[in-house]
Amino acid sequence: MSAIVEILVNEKLVDEQRIEQAMGLAIATASRARRLSPPNPWVGAVVLSASGEVVGTGSTQAPGGSHAEVAALLEAGELARDGVLVVTLEPCNHQGRTPACTEQIIAAGISRVFVAIEDPDPLVAGSGIERLRSAGLQVSLGTRAAEVREQLAPYLHQRLTGRAFCVVKTAMSLDARSVARDGTSQWITGPEARADAHNLRADSQAVIIGAGTALADSPSLNARDATPSTTRQPNRVLLDARGRVPATGPLFDQSIADTVVFTTDSADAEAIKAWRAAGALVEVVEPQGSGVHLEQVLQLLSEKHGVLQAMVEGGAAMHAAFIEASLVDRIVAYVAPTFLGRDGRLAFDLDGPSTVMDASKWRITNTMLVGSDIRITLDPIVAAEELS
Repeated sequence: MSAIVEILVNEKLVDEQRIEQAMGLAIATASRARRLSPPNPWVGAVVLSASGEVVGTGSTQAPGGSHAEVAALLEAGELARDGVLVVTLEPCNHQGRTPACTEQIIAAGISRVFVAIEDPDPLVAGSGIERLRSAGLQVSLGTRAAEVREQLAPYLHQRLTGRAFCVVKTAMSLDARSVARDGTSQWITGPEARADAHNLRADSQAVIIGAGTALADSPSLNARDATPSTTRQPNRVLLDARGRVPATGPLFDQSIADTVVFTTDSADAEAIKAWRAAGALVEVVEPQGSGVHLEQVLQLLSEKHGVLQAMVEGGAAMHAAFIEASLVDRIVAYVAPTFLGRDGRLAFDLDGPSTVMDASKWRITNTMLVGSDIRITLDPIVAAEELS
C-alpha cells in the first residue's frame, strides 16, 4: 500500500470513528428527552464543525419547542457552516407547531448529514432526506441504526401501527405468583424494584388498570421518586366495562394526574355521569367478552391522547387478556427470590396452549439485578424481528 493510499484509508477510519462517536453522543442526548418530548419522538442531534469538533448538541424539547436538530444548530451558531449534522431520526420536512427542520439545516450551511433511521411518520417518511439531498447536502443513513430503533421502539411502533406501545409490568415470586393465599401482594419485591417500576411509569404516557385492581387497591398510579424526576405524570387509565368503580379516591383526584376511563354501552349511566363530574375523560368503546375492546383502547390512547407507550399494571386477568389478544409489545417482570405456593394467584391468568409447540415465543432482551430482585425484559419474537 502506498503512503498516499494509507493516509486516505486512515483518514476514512478516523472519520467513521468520529461519526460513530458523535451518534453515540446524540443517542445519549436523546435519552434526556424521553419524558419531555411525547407525543413527539425523543431525538438527539450533534453538530460537528468543519474541523470535526463538537460545537452543538440538542434534544427534542416539549411539544411546541425546538426539535433536536434546531437546538443543536442554535448552540453551534456560525460554527455549523460547512459542518456535519449527526441526528438519530430523519429531520422533518413539514410545517407543524415548528418550522421544517430541513429548511433550517439548509439555511445553517451544513454540508453533510448522518441520520440513524428514517422516520415512518407519513408526514416525513423519507421526504426529509430527499429534501436535504435535493439542496445539495450529502446524506448518509444507518449509523448505529439498531440502537436508535431500540431507543425509539415505542414511537416507531405507534407510528407504524396506530396503537400505543403496550408494556405489561408485573411483580412475581419465583413460582410466578403475584398474590398470596390471603390476598396480600404488598410487597413481593423490594424497594429498589418498586423504585425502578416508577421509572417505567415515568417513561410511559399512560398507566392502565382494570376495575378489579381499582376496587382492591384504590391506587393513585402516579410516577413517584422517578430518577430523574418527572414533571409530566402519565394518564391514569381505568378499564371498566360495567361501571363498577366509584368516582372517588386517588384515582379520580385530578390534581395528581389526568384520568381516562374506557367503558362500554353496558355501563350504568349514573357511573359515567359521576366519572365525568369528577373530571375524568370517558371513552365508550365496543365490548370484548366481558371487558372493553383492548385494541380500540390502545388506538384511542394513541390517536386522541398522544400516548406512545402504555404500561399495563392491572392484575393477572388483564395481563392475560392483553397477551391473548397479541397486543403486548414488551413484558417487564420483577421476580422476587421467594415462593408463594400453589394457593397463590398466578401472575398471568392464561388459558395456555394445548401443546408446547403452540406456546407463544418471547425473547429475553435484558436481565438486571435490582436490589434483591431480578428484572427480566421480554419482547415477542415477531416484534423483535420487525425492529431488527
